[in-house]
Amino acid sequence: MKEQLEKIRQKTLEALAEAKESADLEALRVKVLGKKGDLTALLKQMGGLSPEERPVMGQLANSVRAALEEKLTEKAVELQAKALDKQLQAEAVDVTIPGVAVKTGHKHPMNKALDEVKDIFVGMGFTVVDGPEIELSDYNFTKLNTEEGHPARDRSDTFYLTDDDSVLLRTQTSPMQIRVMEKTKPPIRIIAPGRVYRKDEVDATHSPMFHQIEGLVVDKGVTMTDLKGALENFAKALYGEDAVIRFRPHHFPFTEPSCEVDVQCFECHGAGCRTCKGEGWIELLGAGMVHPKVLAGCGIDPDVYSGFAFGIGLERAAMRRYCIPDMRLVYENDVRFLSQF
Repeated sequence: MKEQLEKIRQKTLEALAEAKESADLEALRVKVLGKKGDLTALLKQMGGLSPEERPVMGQLANSVRAALEEKLTEKAVELQAKALDKQLQAEAVDVTIPGVAVKTGHKHPMNKALDEVKDIFVGMGFTVVDGPEIELSDYNFTKLNTEEGHPARDRSDTFYLTDDDSVLLRTQTSPMQIRVMEKTKPPIRIIAPGRVYRKDEVDATHSPMFHQIEGLVVDKGVTMTDLKGALENFAKALYGEDAVIRFRPHHFPFTEPSCEVDVQCFECHGAGCRTCKGEGWIELLGAGMVHPKVLAGCGIDPDVYSGFAFGIGLERAAMRRYCIPDMRLVYENDVRFLSQF
């Protein structure tokens, strides 16, 4: 048995010297010292020794086990150190190499313009509200005094979601005016920004999906003068004191009297170009005094209260603000374009 113990010790030491990985070391430990290992199997034979030989062989076997365990531990530490050195070399960073600049994102020009518009109107005492993009025809048209048969309700202009035309993708954020007036007593000062949808052909100033900011003021003694003053302040705050705007008579079912507000073309400064289709002006928003029927339909007495409303096309506001000649640029996600802002 003594010779067998020495043979196990020698073979184990030779295998230790050749071990290159921690996995090899663990396999060797199990082979020699495990429950079914060589040394364990040999110790099970001690029952066949004489009483005089048994303590001598037991002491020798324990000595061999302790020596091998010590060598295995030393080899494990050595292999771990080598593995760490290898990892450090592989992951070494050359601090003399110039660094790579990290590109950070920024707000889209549409979001920047929206934030500016919000700040302007909040500064004038308005509150920002939000509402559903999938809307009922009752709120999108009927309660805004747009009766059946009106061209705006035609399927060629509107994305309906039901066969009976009762549910649609909202064509304006004006329904939020109705929702607010139904639940809130005057005075009311709100703006309602959001996405809207119409069957428009795509060109430099039109898109089937765009953004609108509806505004509403209802109080005692509100007049057209208040509307013009608020919109002029808005235009100058957004575009600068030299901004040129004009008011034109118009008709909207939900306002009376009504007007459209144009801003002078930023591309040609009124001379006429592709962006403004040769007119020198770009339509910015529609506005007017809230129709008495709309007020009454929301439970507000039109003999006591009056109000004005307006709807701003955010894309056109952003185009004028940042001198963008074509609306399609803000939707194409071209980094070369967006990085300018």
